[in-house]
Amino acid sequence: MRRISNPPNPFDSQHRDLLEPADIARLTLYTDDSREILSRNDSPDLPFRWSVNPYRGCFHACAYCYARPSHEYWGFGAGTDFETKLVVKKEAPHLLRQAFEKPSWQGELILFSGNTDCYQPLEAEYALTRACLEACADYRNPVGIITKGSLVLRDLDVLMRLHREAWVSVYFSIPFSSDEMARQVEPHAPSITKRFAAMKALSDAGIPTGISIAPVIPGLNEDDIPDLLDRAYRSGARTATHSLLRLSGSLESVFLDRMGEAFPERIGKIANRLREVRGGALTESRFFARQAGQGPYWELIQQLFDLARRRAGFTDDLISGIPQTFRRPGVEQMALF
Repeated sequence: MRRISNPPNPFDSQHRDLLEPADIARLTLYTDDSREILSRNDSPDLPFRWSVNPYRGCFHACAYCYARPSHEYWGFGAGTDFETKLVVKKEAPHLLRQAFEKPSWQGELILFSGNTDCYQPLEAEYALTRACLEACADYRNPVGIITKGSLVLRDLDVLMRLHREAWVSVYFSIPFSSDEMARQVEPHAPSITKRFAAMKALSDAGIPTGISIAPVIPGLNEDDIPDLLDRAYRSGARTATHSLLRLSGSLESVFLDRMGEAFPERIGKIANRLREVRGGALTESRFFARQAGQGPYWELIQQLFDLARRRAGFTDDLISGIPQTFRRPGVEQMALF
């Protein structure tokens, strides 16, 4: 485990400078008592409007995670706090069923998770994601999942039910082709090997799967793209997407510090390449521009992805044509009377 290290929280008026080395960051769990579970997304460049996040913070500890700054809203830090001060929404399944019973809910795609991984290790103990998926199956509500967690295999029975009676798609986030490289950047996430094995198992069972090469980190993992797409297609994925690294807010210092520690000989190249594809800056926050780059080097990356995607065999577009399957339990029976 790392020593406690967090960038200053912009929402906190106080900041402490330590005179001695910080303590080791230790796992602490908190309970979330909020009364709603559906999060509304108003970003026009994302293909979903609603998401469910049973947990806040993420033990996977990915150095690049765009969700890190969101932990600051709750008085925590974006560094070690994000991966050790974890929040559990124990009422998530009950709250989701309540939302489905509201007359205003007519059934839309729900993404698990729009923020932190719904299959991080806490899920093995609390099974909140599974209970929420069971609610979606009972109400036949379409579901999309993005995860690094091989624990998704535990819920194959629920996913098959969703596939039969509603709609489901599972994307695996896999930005590196090497287990060794991934361990440096995603220290507590399942290995790349396990993620591809989980993808193949779901695909073999008939569950639609895809790969998300996110983030693309220029100077570090763009050369992995062809191998990732080839392995994903051979593992049954039929859709593929990618997006450029974003370093919003406090994430910038966390990422640069951790990459400098893991790859001291490459951090200069990574920073320079990132500025090259971001027009001189390290990040971009504008809608429709934040997930892609600009300039000749980004065009080469884009061409590499497009060519490797075609060579691997991918032909399908991204999520589209989601059917209207939502039904409240008992509606068919009541119609008989």
